[in-house]
Amino acid sequence: MINKENYNDLYAFLMVAREGSFTKAAGKMGISQSALSHTIRGLEERLGMLLLTRTTRSVSPTAAGERLKQTISASFDQIDNELSLLTSFRDQPAGTVRINASSHAIREVLIPKLKKIAGDYPDVQVEVTAYSGMVDIVAERFDAGVRFGSRVADGMIAVRISPDVKMAVIATPAYFEQYGIPHTPKDLINHQCIGYRLTTQGSVYAWEFVKDGQETKVKIQGQWIFNESYEIAQAVRAGFGLAYIPEDLIREDLKEGKLIQVLAEYSIQFPGYHLYYPHRRQLSPALRLVIDVLRE
Repeated sequence: MINKENYNDLYAFLMVAREGSFTKAAGKMGISQSALSHTIRGLEERLGMLLLTRTTRSVSPTAAGERLKQTISASFDQIDNELSLLTSFRDQPAGTVRINASSHAIREVLIPKLKKIAGDYPDVQVEVTAYSGMVDIVAERFDAGVRFGSRVADGMIAVRISPDVKMAVIATPAYFEQYGIPHTPKDLINHQCIGYRLTTQGSVYAWEFVKDGQETKVKIQGQWIFNESYEIAQAVRAGFGLAYIPEDLIREDLKEGKLIQVLAEYSIQFPGYHLYYPHRRQLSPALRLVIDVLRE
């Protein structure tokens, strides 16, 4: 027979299985790690089987644990969704919205636009996770994600939340004095180019250019590779080499003459950031609010 204690224990198990860590799960639940471990041991004893395999570095479900996880996940998610929908009966939206986005999207789009929520909607909590790679937002239990362009997987809806993002090849005046100015993308093979490691693919981004309908990709070479645009901007300011990053990151540097842009006639622009989320019959009032604010 299912009672309140069993519900609590099942939820505790689900959190550990999803997080792959007692420490992370305990932190999210607001309880101690020892109390959580005690709860899981009690559940395993009542069921007469091991649900989790524990190592010094990670925790993973056993075959029985994986089956239990799959069985109860949808039910708990449905309960969470229904509780979120109940907030529609309140005077103002309330609840939590979890968003996955790159650091660039967070700093340049989400924070400037979502600051309205901070003052006007105190009961809405927005949790933003920075990650530049592709994420299965359903599997990772995000409410929405942010990416360039409107092409998304089946079952997703995409909403534009920013203008197109222009790219710029830039370096310091001192760098150009030492190495010269590239006049075409092919000239980049003779330069120190700062690489951007693509989180999902694992490869270094090949710089893309276009002029008069002719597309060119350059596999750049250089001493430095980063996986975040902001670190690349700092590196180029320090004179590490040439960089190819969103123009809005270094607009003030260009105005002040601290950096110089080259190959402007070849540089591309990416389609603006889009918020994407699963197609559902009903959206929670909190998520609907976030969507409406970002579209403005």
